Amino acid sequence: MSLESVREHLAAHGRDGDIRQTDGSSATVAEAAAAFGVEAARIAKTLSFRGDTSDTAILVVMAGDARTDNAAFKATFGRKASMLKADEVERLTGHPVGGVCPFANPSTATIYLDTSLKRFRTVFPAAGSPDSAIELTPGELEELSGAAGWVTVSRIPQDQDAPQAPQ
Repeated sequence: MSLESVREHLAAHGRDGDIRQTDGSSATVAEAAAAFGVEAARIAKTLSFRGDTSDTAILVVMAGDARTDNAAFKATFGRKASMLKADEVERLTGHPVGGVCPFANPSTATIYLDTSLKRFRTVFPAAGSPDSAIELTPGELEELSGAAGWVTVSRIPQDQDAPQAPQ
């Protein structure tokens, strides 16, 4: 059902035909990178954090090689970074674990895009299932997700700090 809700959401923007599905799993960054033939950093993973109340979620989409910077998260959101438990994910995001994405989420989930994604010409967020993705520019991702804005709540591994050419 989640893939279908994302397909409907993207259809409103003429992009439903751009969803890619793989025969295997793309639920993890490594699996998605292998399935879609791109470097892991270009996988736009959507992390699900607890919101202000037990019925809300903060979704942060960041580059596949980025890690949550807990101090930056707390400074940005005024709360400790606390991931949703697996049994809460689908209820609060509308998507199964491995398919959480920035599209077709309930109003209780607020989406933010991490600046770690801006290093790339295109990125690959999931499309509502553990075997799907769509290739988008960061600008398209911002537009199609209805994100509340860009934040910097991640850190990139030291060997990745050097500027990279857009891909």
